[in-house]
Amino acid sequence: MLITYHSQSGASAQLAHAALTGARTEDRSAKLLVCAEAGSIEVQQASGLLLICAENGGRLAGGAKDFLDRIFYPLNELGCCKSYALIISAGNDGSGAVGEARRIFRGIPLSEALEPVIVRGIPDSAALQHARELGAGFAAGLTMGLF
Repeated sequence: MLITYHSQSGASAQLAHAALTGARTEDRSAKLLVCAEAGSIEVQQASGLLLICAENGGRLAGGAKDFLDRIFYPLNELGCCKSYALIISAGNDGSGAVGEARRIFRGIPLSEALEPVIVRGIPDSAALQHARELGAGFAAGLTMGLF
């Protein structure tokens, strides 16, 4: 399982590290990379992708959008059929970023394994626990072949 994140304020990084903690309870090989360091090869080698990023101006943050732009055509050409999950750190409602990510993922195509999670504001202990649980649940589902 690959967890990629883009964070400027630190909120998405906190969520990503919490998700990794959860994922590693089910999959010791779960890997965490910032979006700038990840590409189509890492996604192709992973059992699934968890993207964690911020919403900026109602859209995906630039670093996450750049990551998706870089992996789109290579994975599309390979016929990559992986599952993904999404956590959006939002100052607003987050729905624009979710919609944009879903459109891109459908075009690759990657299939949505879990309903996207939107964390509004600075992640508190409940949000970090939710990220840990999502990481664990997604990893378990991938390991069991549910996704």
